[in-house]
Amino acid sequence: MKTEDRYLKFVLWDEADQCYVGHCPDLFPWGGVCHGDTEEKVFHQLRILVREEIAELSRAGKEIPTPATRAMREAVLA
Repeated sequence: MKTEDRYLKFVLWDEADQCYVGHCPDLFPWGGVCHGDTEEKVFHQLRILVREEIAELSRAGKEIPTPATRAMREAVLA
């Protein structure tokens, strides 16, 4: 498994901006880091940004954050 695959990455529709926004909370905790017209394009761009961030941290000798954010299933009440 590649290091980048360990991080939760997701794309959400932003009603206010009328576009999709890409998130990776463990590497970019301040919020969305890319946006676009389609989920596919944004997710592709997000994967590139995650890969680049990990490479940059490694080159700089900085600690790569431990992946901690996990997807949760929404509870369904019976």
